[in-house]
Amino acid sequence: MAESRLPGARVVEVRSSILAGVLIGVAIMAAVDEIVFHQLLAWHHFYDRSTPSVALLSDGLLHAAEVVALVGGFFWFADLRRRGALSNRLTWGGFLLGAGGFQLFDGLVDHKVLRLHQIRYGVHLVPYDVVWNVAGVVLLLAGAAVVWRARSRGAGDGRR
Repeated sequence: MAESRLPGARVVEVRSSILAGVLIGVAIMAAVDEIVFHQLLAWHHFYDRSTPSVALLSDGLLHAAEVVALVGGFFWFADLRRRGALSNRLTWGGFLLGAGGFQLFDGLVDHKVLRLHQIRYGVHLVPYDVVWNVAGVVLLLAGAAVVWRARSRGAGDGRR
């Protein structure tokens, strides 16, 4: 059955609004990780199990991927906004989901499963791991709450 809409009625793309936010959130959190922990504090590199040259190369590849994700996410965001299909609340929820997802994936998979790097070397890791992973969970829960609230209130109003 065809959906009837009033002429000029706004149709929010729920999934796209969330996913554009997720992509931007992943890119921003990757940038924060790389800038703060890889460059400013020099605690680790993306891949620490080889030579310093390989570690530097891995950081460059991470940076390139984060920039591509950020540009792609903002183009997607801009397209949704231009077409009037964007929900700001859902995009913010997606942003938090992406940031938390990146943080938790990095903390569990990159640090513990694959052992690409640790948060820091030469220190007792448990406090660092707890803070790192709890921060990811908090961001994920906040994002889920924002998305749930926006969907339960009706995501159609992107200005709320």
